[in-house]
Amino acid sequence: MKDWNSCRAVERHPGKVGGAWFFRGTRVPVAAHFENLRDGAAMEQFLAWFPGVERWMVEAALDHEVKVLTDSVHS
Repeated sequence: MKDWNSCRAVERHPGKVGGAWFFRGTRVPVAAHFENLRDGAAMEQFLAWFPGVERWMVEAALDHEVKVLTDSVHS
């Protein structure tokens, strides 16, 4: 399981969004962004579909994921 605690763009609360990680100040799960990317959506589309999510949040989540993947290669 990835540790998202160091990513300031996301948060998690047991009683909110089923305990999943979501973009701070919204109810949009981080997983929704990755699912939309998988399905071919561009970042601009995602931001239009989920207006509470800001570009910096999506970029921070992507940067976090890259760091996790890069760190795991160098471990």
